[in-house]
Amino acid sequence: MATMKAVRIHSHGGPEVLKYEDVPMPNLNDDDVLVKVLAAGVNPVDWKIRQGYMEEMFSLPLIPGWDVAGIIEEKGKDVTSLEVGDSVYARPDIVRNGAYAQYIAVKASEVALKPETIDYIHAAAVPLAGLTAWQSLFDLAHLQAGQKILIHAAAGGVGHFAVQFAKWAGAHVIGTASANNHTFLKSIGAHETIDYNVTAFDDAVHDVDVVFDTMGGEVWQRSWKVLKKGGIMVSALRGPEAGGMDALNKLCAHVFVQPDADQLGEIAVLIDSGHVRPEIARVFLLHEAEKAHRQSEEGHTRGKIVLNVADE
Repeated sequence: MATMKAVRIHSHGGPEVLKYEDVPMPNLNDDDVLVKVLAAGVNPVDWKIRQGYMEEMFSLPLIPGWDVAGIIEEKGKDVTSLEVGDSVYARPDIVRNGAYAQYIAVKASEVALKPETIDYIHAAAVPLAGLTAWQSLFDLAHLQAGQKILIHAAAGGVGHFAVQFAKWAGAHVIGTASANNHTFLKSIGAHETIDYNVTAFDDAVHDVDVVFDTMGGEVWQRSWKVLKKGGIMVSALRGPEAGGMDALNKLCAHVFVQPDADQLGEIAVLIDSGHVRPEIARVFLLHEAEKAHRQSEEGHTRGKIVLNVADE
């Protein structure tokens, strides 16, 4: 049986349960492409699943990682939209084995051509976080030019894409972040920045059309006060539930990112035209996935953490 190197979870727990080992090559369905993984993004959902989040959806052992950039090495007999040798990126189906591996089988309908102007490391930083921001701002909030948006954790993996998409769409962008990230946020399109360590955002901001929240908890609850009537809060963590008196005549939506090759194609155009650039916090080798998870769990990461699989 042909094998490859991969990182797998055999039991739920801390970063130490990630095991770098030889595993069987993926099985290819007729509508799949086999991607040689050159880089894999690391996202909070990876370590949450490792800890047991949504465990009813997964069987162990499991290869985590649902951000991938690489080259198509083989395709199923029903695939006509892509060719062997194409440079691609994708947010694969989360219930299948992921991208912490040398190869991954992905449904062709979830795969888009990689942006031409960035390398595989930067491309692997885009799909999950970029699609989360895109679907939140445009599919759910229907953000329009001239509207005002507050983006929490604006320098983070999802947040820094949301800032750039909102700026491109013509919105007035306000981002919360620690002071050391304010220059970065201004450089990617934020009009205003708030240091959450010094300033209470709900005292400084009023009457915004959209709040994009990836924090939850107290931040989510306080955010209702800054929304105008008829405004919408889009949360990556909470469902559309009541927010008390401050939520009256306001809307709430919850995003759970879905694979979308067409949207990845639109994002690739924005990257290649210079409107969007992925920020890389740190790159680890595949066998260093445990270290990558430890850094991700610390929080306060500017941009994305990526695994370099090509040099493994």
